[in-house]
Amino acid sequence: MGTNIFGRIPSVTKNLLIINIIVFAFGALMPKAVQNMEDVLALHYATSPGFHVWQVFTYMFMHGSFTHLFFNMFALLMFGSVLEWTMGWRRFLFFYISCGIGAALIQMGVFAIILSKYQAMMNPSQFHDVIVYGWDAMHQGQYFIDSTFATISSLVNTPCVGASGAIYGILLAFGMIFPNRPMYLMFIPVPVKAKWMVTGFVVLELLIGLSSAQDGVAHFAHLGGMLIGFLIIIYWKKKGIINGFY
Repeated sequence: MGTNIFGRIPSVTKNLLIINIIVFAFGALMPKAVQNMEDVLALHYATSPGFHVWQVFTYMFMHGSFTHLFFNMFALLMFGSVLEWTMGWRRFLFFYISCGIGAALIQMGVFAIILSKYQAMMNPSQFHDVIVYGWDAMHQGQYFIDSTFATISSLVNTPCVGASGAIYGILLAFGMIFPNRPMYLMFIPVPVKAKWMVTGFVVLELLIGLSSAQDGVAHFAHLGGMLIGFLIIIYWKKKGIINGFY
């Protein structure tokens, strides 16, 4: 007797898919609860009134749109399944969570560098007031007219959601463990080796991130997930825990 396709997905990958889909479906069915969910579970900068320490973990199970969810879960299914079979479920779960948390911390670190420039232009109480008033205004659908105040409030109070940091860590790991595996990408008619695909993602994210593009995407979180993934895979390879394949 054959097994259904869903039954062939390894356990951690399957449960991550289920959790992410359930959380998104709940938000879609209960739209009035979305704001409360974001306030509690989405990642806010450390000085935001909305920040809670658990958000560095919970943010990776929330998504802002169906497209965001679909592409992350598709990548998790395609690449995460292979890595879980290769690493084992305990190591894969550790890797996924580490990349997600690392992505959050690095994104906040980048924000800290950006905010320090604005902080130097104000006295501490004024900077604090911009953040607090910005939080209240954002929840009332209002925003600062002053571009500097608006930027500060946006960096601190706009929530970050999505599994992308962990997913980019998975893509990095796949490229390191299976460097010569041919990959087929949309709009490219010939296969591309996994190592070059990953390199392309790194360069693209870095260029967009450094360009200060205001596209609503946490590019440095993506890079942060890849950096943590790189360090873990390098350590495991040195310890002989995991090896590369062709």
